[in-house]
Amino acid sequence: MIFSARKSGFFVTRLGAAALLVACSAPDEEAMVQDAPLPVESAAPSEVAMQAEPATLQRRIEVNAAPADVWERIGPFCSLADWHPAVSSCTMDGHSPPTRTIVTADGAATFVETEFRRHDPAFIYSYRIMSGPLPLTDYQAMFYVEDNGAGGSEIIWSSVYTPDAGAEAAAEAALVDIYETGLNAIAALYAE
Repeated sequence: MIFSARKSGFFVTRLGAAALLVACSAPDEEAMVQDAPLPVESAAPSEVAMQAEPATLQRRIEVNAAPADVWERIGPFCSLADWHPAVSSCTMDGHSPPTRTIVTADGAATFVETEFRRHDPAFIYSYRIMSGPLPLTDYQAMFYVEDNGAGGSEIIWSSVYTPDAGAEAAAEAALVDIYETGLNAIAALYAE
């Protein structure tokens, strides 16, 4: 499978079924994902059979505003509380790299996420979920804004993750809901 990540300074690499977000040294090069065998020599055969395949997800939406203006509003790592309707609060730990703690609007769930890459001139950050209620592991995401070529912006939220075995559909459905709810709320901010 070949998959292209268009954002400068980052690429997705695919090792068989495993996908990872990686920083690349050439900031404006488009990198490709290439299939390769997944090394499993450290895992017992029964453990390998029970692991779910890593998955990818991407959602995007366009708004009628310049990328710099959009990024100023949605780019701060803890700005989710300002635009995502499912988030009631977001607090930062003050460390570098920053870690945010997100509490859902219903108070039923808490997510702890660490930003591991940020490049404000390119309107992008990447983060990992360190803990949370979703049935997945190894979650890494990129959140970024690009010029759509028509005077507006495209906001892209993409991730790679490993769903818990047997919970593939539940993990994807939860992430789709989070991404689409958030992106639609951003679009509503610019529809006024």
